[in-house]
Formats: sequence, structure tokens, C-alpha cells
Amino acid sequence: MRKNIVAGNWKMNLDYEQGVSLFSEIVNMVKDEVVGSQEVVVCSPAIHLSSIAKLSSGVNNVHIGAQNIHEAESGAYTGEISASQVKSVGANHVILGHSERRAFFKETDALLAEKVNAALKHQLTPIFCIGETKEERESGRFFDVIKTQLEAGLFHLSATDFERVVLAYEPVWAIGTGLTASPEQAQEVHAFIRKTVAEQYGEAIAEDTSILYGGSCNPSNAQNLFSQKDIDGGLIGGASLKSRDFLDIAKVFNA
Repeated sequence: MRKNIVAGNWKMNLDYEQGVSLFSEIVNMVKDEVVGSQEVVVCSPAIHLSSIAKLSSGVNNVHIGAQNIHEAESGAYTGEISASQVKSVGANHVILGHSERRAFFKETDALLAEKVNAALKHQLTPIFCIGETKEERESGRFFDVIKTQLEAGLFHLSATDFERVVLAYEPVWAIGTGLTASPEQAQEVHAFIRKTVAEQYGEAIAEDTSILYGGSCNPSNAQNLFSQKDIDGGLIGGASLKSRDFLDIAKVFNA
């Protein structure tokens, strides 16, 4: 059975004290309010990882993730962080292929494939992001774009390794813009992603793959999005910086 997951991406926000305070609120609210089997993942800046991992200890459905890793094991890569370093502080997830990394840091599918390998080698669960820009959506090329991102970034994996990956569909035109794909638009793409995975790895693995929606998801639209057949949760940006909003999104799966 695939998991329902609500993952928060804090991006480059919150100083150390603010991050620890917010995470403390989230953990306590999860303990009090989350009654389903859904998992909550918080992907914070690297400065918070060690401290919030300690705060999550013993809370089975709360997990910690990084926002990026370097593909190398170690070395002269000033300012970077490796998969083993992330794992060593108690994190177990990492966001890879986010549209901001692809756009601002020119990360290619080939590079992301290396990062996926590094993450899996160190028992980190990649939350692998795929999605189209506004121009690609309007030109009708978005299915081809998404298929290429899957093939080049992930389909080198064995079936066993692929089963350890979480996918996140993020329509780039809906990130930080206030725009949101309609539930029907999102479902159409999620179904396409699952079909593409099935063609590569078989129906059973495709049905067990969690596919999250990431694109201006908030408490007011989460219910309609998450009720779609192939949407298994969300990768949440701005709303993850407010504990009440983030938990209200996670609680959609309580019923």
C-alpha cells in the first residue's frame, strides 16, 4: 500500500531559533491531532537538521529531510553537504530535483540521477520533483517533459531501488505564484506519472509509489486535491511555515 505523505519544504527561511520553535509546534500538534497513518516530513535548511531530528525522536510518523545533497561522497566542495552528512544527523529524506534547483542552479537530469544514487546509498528517501513550466504547459509538451525527467533521473534504478523513491509533481507555474492546478489537472498528470512508472516497473510498483502534489497547496484546497485517486499527499512550501496551516493539510488524511 502506498503511503499518504505531507512534506514541508521550508526553503531558505527561518533562523535557527525560529525553525526549532516551529518544528516543536508541529511535533506537538501531530501528537495531538494526527490520527491517521499519514506521514509528516519536514525538510528544513541544514542549520536545523540536527536539532529537529532530536525533537522528532520517538514520534513515528514525523520525519526529517534535507533540501539538497551533493552527489559526491566527500571532498573539496565548499558550501555543499553530502548524503552521509545528512544521514548522520538523523534525517532520512531529501528533496531532489526541485524546480528551483533545476532553474537557479542549472541542475540537469543527469546530475540528479547521481544525487539519487548518493541518497539511496545512504538510506535517504529521495522526494524526487518533476514538473513543467508555464510555457511547456501552454505548448502542450508537458507530458513529454515529465516523462523525460522520469526516464533520465530515475529509470536507471533497479525496481528494488525505485520502490524507495517518493515522487512529487510540481507544476512550476503554480509554485509561489498563488496559482494552483485544478484537482482535475493535477489528477491527469499524476495518473500519467503512475502509468509511466507502470510501463517501466510494472503495475504493482506503480500502485505502491507515493506521488505528491506540490504547487501552492494550502488548507483550503488540500481536501479537493488529496481526494483525487492518484494524489497521495503534498509537498508544501509557504503553508509549511505556519504550524496551523501545515497540520490542517496533514489532517486531511485523518478521516
